[in-house]
Amino acid sequence: MQNGPPIDEPTTTVHQLSCYNPPADHHWEPVFADDALLVVNKPAGLLTVPGRGEHVQDCLIKRVQLRYPTALIVHRLDMDTSGLVLLSLGSNMQRLLSGLFMQRQVTKQYQALVHGHPTQDTGEIDLPLATDWPRRPRQMVDLHKGKPSKTIFQVLPDKNLPLFQTRLLLTPLTGRSHQLRVHCQAIGHPIVGDRLYASQASLVARLMLHATDLSFFHPVSGKNMTFSTPCPF
Repeated sequence: MQNGPPIDEPTTTVHQLSCYNPPADHHWEPVFADDALLVVNKPAGLLTVPGRGEHVQDCLIKRVQLRYPTALIVHRLDMDTSGLVLLSLGSNMQRLLSGLFMQRQVTKQYQALVHGHPTQDTGEIDLPLATDWPRRPRQMVDLHKGKPSKTIFQVLPDKNLPLFQTRLLLTPLTGRSHQLRVHCQAIGHPIVGDRLYASQASLVARLMLHATDLSFFHPVSGKNMTFSTPCPF
């Protein structure tokens, strides 16, 4: 199993936060819960953790803690990315689960809609990434100073898409900031709805990126835990 460090989709633009309008706090059920951990399905448009300012306090962890007061963040998704998020119950479990991420013992998979059609049905994107400091939080490919970053992609057949879009299964082998978004852009197929890396003409209501699958070995029981959630687009 592989993935990157705990923070894998961390940054959000100042403009997005100034216009923050999270989805309504409807009743929700965890995908999985036991005495040690939770797996929940985060909606798009909701911060994983609170931002700076009173208007950005509504977030996934605060909603979860209303029901599970000891819940703590182990990793997070960017505000516009939806899908599976793993949380600990208590600080000891947070340390153990964070260790799994650091040791790349957690597998995550995503589905994305991208512009255009890759020339290969499967492939690996191996391009080092670094922060684009003049335009942060943007990231960029940097062949000289970037950190090693790898993503496996696979085309998923979907006859219901417009002719100019493709559905991809994305498996990050590392966990850099905006890795999937930058890698897709770098091969000429930016993710639909990406306000940082796609052209203005391509924008839709949301970022078409969803964390569909999550698997790891339970730190207490040792069981192989595998979770999936349907892609909402």
